[in-house]
Amino acid sequence: MQIIRTRKGANEWLKLVNQRVEASFEHVRINVTKNTGQTILGFGGAFTESSAYNLNRVNKDERLKVIKAYFDPEEGIGYTIGRVSIHGCDFSLSSFLYIDDYDDSLSSFHIDRDQPILAFIKDASAIAGKPIELLASPWTPPFWMKDNNSPIRGGKLLQKYDQTWADYIVKFIKSYQNAGGHVSMMTVQNEPAAAQRWDSCIYDGVDEARLVKVLGKTFELEGLSDIKIYIWDHNRDLMVQRAKEVYGDKEAYQYAYGTAFHWYENEQFNEVKKHHELFPEKHLLFTEGCQEGGPHFHEYAVGERYGRNIIHDLKNFNEGFIDWNLVLDDTGGPNHVNNLCSSPIMLKIFAEEIIKNPSYYYIGQFSKYIKPGAVQLLTEGTNDIYYVAFKNPNDGIVLVLMNETEKDYNVDVTGFIDHLTISCHKHSINTVIL
Repeated sequence: MQIIRTRKGANEWLKLVNQRVEASFEHVRINVTKNTGQTILGFGGAFTESSAYNLNRVNKDERLKVIKAYFDPEEGIGYTIGRVSIHGCDFSLSSFLYIDDYDDSLSSFHIDRDQPILAFIKDASAIAGKPIELLASPWTPPFWMKDNNSPIRGGKLLQKYDQTWADYIVKFIKSYQNAGGHVSMMTVQNEPAAAQRWDSCIYDGVDEARLVKVLGKTFELEGLSDIKIYIWDHNRDLMVQRAKEVYGDKEAYQYAYGTAFHWYENEQFNEVKKHHELFPEKHLLFTEGCQEGGPHFHEYAVGERYGRNIIHDLKNFNEGFIDWNLVLDDTGGPNHVNNLCSSPIMLKIFAEEIIKNPSYYYIGQFSKYIKPGAVQLLTEGTNDIYYVAFKNPNDGIVLVLMNETEKDYNVDVTGFIDHLTISCHKHSINTVIL
């Protein structure tokens, strides 16, 4: 048995520690049952233009260190999946398109501007030892295809442009694949219920079902029927409502692979559980989360936010976790609309200094040890700490225990041949490898 721990105030960051049961700690119990849940797709982050730009602002050695920290399965935390935007988003250097304005023929289409992103993906794949599986998401269709004639402040896709927009997405996927970017998933629209001051577009349930059908049919004709289409791609609070609306359309149901969701607003984990109960055959994927409001250097509570969200979503049958920006600078950007955020790894650009925040280590407690193809082992027991268990493809068991409280606990674990007791210190996260 191995125990890897990250612990507040103890200088323990993904540290291999000795098994030691503290006699003074109160005992709580969890049981690992024989019932199984979902299969894990993987863990990763978003290859935004801002992230690629930041890595190209520092020297090659520091750039390589960051990529290894994320994607190396041994020296790093073993990321295997990622997200890309279909042209501009708020974490691009500006709004942009892959075509000339008003080119409905799409004859001017090219992805030249994405070359730094593709180079980042290529290097990450080389370090990971396999292609990074990519999810593609649009923030907005081209402005003239919308009823507000603008890339920002929402607006809706004009129905007469459904097919043109689907053809544009096909060109993006094929261009990325030809350039070595392994796009295998997409979402219909990033945050379709939010009219943002940056690139955005509004879809109600009927709109989204309509476009799912257009995309599904177009992918079949274009030899892309293996592309997994996820709906929603917005916060948990309304994910069940949107799923009911889209999956209620029988034809859209056939083309939609599953539902993607974010963590902003309230942590309504029960909505993920409800979704699984209502649509157990559909797949769940967490596609964006970050700490908002600029950089948050070294803030331990941000790491705990990640751990709490990841565990609850995994227990509710989520199949993967994609963080937002991989690398932001020391302002929390660049972001062309000043929507500054934090990231697990940040760069102090002029000092060329890498900062690994507690969120990096908290994600690593999962991503480094729960491998693609792992199956959840359902658990039950105490409410005093958070916990989740998985069986890896090599039959190894991974148990993650997180204590966000001010109290220390001994965790008695049953369900295996041998009874285990693991000491779980206050404000710590522990990965147990069996």
